[in-house]
Amino acid sequence: MAPGAIVDDEGTLAILSKQDAVPNLYQGLDEDELRAKSDKHLLYYGSRFHQDVITGARGLYIYTASGHRILDWTSGQMSCLLGHGHPEIVKVIYDHALHLDHLFSGMVSPPVISLGERLCKALPEGLDRAFFLSTGGESNEAAIKLAKVYTGKFEIVGIGASWHGMTAQAQGTQYHFGRRGHGPLMPGMHMLPAPNAYRSVFRKSDGSYDWEAELDHGWKMIDLQSCGSLAACIVECIQSSGGMHVLPPGYLKALKKHCEARGMLLIVDEAQTGVGRCGDFMAINHEDVVPDILTLSKTLGNGLPLSAVVTSDKIGLEAADKGYFFYTTHVNDPLPAAVGDKVLEILFRDDLVAHSRKMGDVLHTGLQKLYSRYGCIGQVRGRGLMAGVEIVEDRETKAPANELAKRVGDLAYSLGLWANLSSHPSFGGVFRIAPPITVTAEQIEEGLDILEKAFAQTEGTLPLY
Repeated sequence: MAPGAIVDDEGTLAILSKQDAVPNLYQGLDEDELRAKSDKHLLYYGSRFHQDVITGARGLYIYTASGHRILDWTSGQMSCLLGHGHPEIVKVIYDHALHLDHLFSGMVSPPVISLGERLCKALPEGLDRAFFLSTGGESNEAAIKLAKVYTGKFEIVGIGASWHGMTAQAQGTQYHFGRRGHGPLMPGMHMLPAPNAYRSVFRKSDGSYDWEAELDHGWKMIDLQSCGSLAACIVECIQSSGGMHVLPPGYLKALKKHCEARGMLLIVDEAQTGVGRCGDFMAINHEDVVPDILTLSKTLGNGLPLSAVVTSDKIGLEAADKGYFFYTTHVNDPLPAAVGDKVLEILFRDDLVAHSRKMGDVLHTGLQKLYSRYGCIGQVRGRGLMAGVEIVEDRETKAPANELAKRVGDLAYSLGLWANLSSHPSFGGVFRIAPPITVTAEQIEEGLDILEKAFAQTEGTLPLY
């Protein structure tokens, strides 16, 4: 094989292009021995590990040490936008690991410049400059700091059911597990009520959800709490970890008006919704709102640690003049930037945004059929290839049925489908579905068939016919 070439003849790329080929990097391993070593040497960081050891991933499937093939309906950690082991991504990783992997943080390289140009040209005017980090929490931390430096203020507003990461400021903007047991969070953090059309107590006279009254009430409470230093509000267009709740039409525009009235910046976190996932390039395109700062992660790197902070010329240059500083070991690393650039190239070249929209229609049609058949499904929601299925004891009380949901999820997994259902109470009871946007209609039907069997074979799902 020639130096600098990834494959010759029928090599890696040819194999990876055959999505049915079973990965063979780890074969013949003793799963019990691996599990014992895991239990002995690995630190737990939120929950116990899943019972199976995963030894391979390709396309839309993951494989266990015991040989079980599972359809991955969460794109790994909502990140493998183009699927596992995409051959063009593999080649980019190989080429840059060989030729241009990592640099001093103050240096710049062609893939970073190319990604910045391609990304900003695809975004609305006012999102003109970007820099690149590793994780979503890191990008949100950087965005919050950018807002503080630019405005000269320090109070941050979040939305209760959002998830923005585990760094200090990002974690302070969300109401989830992990807030306790380690002292106070960052000062100056305020919270708006999560817009939950299914459960909110804010109702109009006809019983419909009154999100305007809820939002206005939330801001009135924040105005009372604030010490007069409101810097920014951070929001997700779909609160994925909080139960796949889509912001109501008009909510994001109203939120921006509230921010403008208080001299605040609006930060939109598109870690999960961005890069075609929801049937638009960005969820902000659907809402026709341009935030002051946009953050990306997960989908941009197709499973590699890559995130972005994007803002306007005005904010970026003025913050730099005021001493904005966010040096990290892996800021603007060339290898992950090259991957992100290739992800965007493939996305636009193959018209995957339109494909995501089309496959999203197939997915939601199938999930609505399940809703019509099983009374334990309280609501199906989402947009594009991002869906939530909430499991309840019955539709009258809407009482959460976390244990029932777990039984359905466990059976679906044993039948060959992975759809995330967190065991933590703040997340529980809602299946989060977000397959790679390269998914086919046949693979969606495969997953829907497995879900149908899981609901049919689980006691307590309340079949309606």
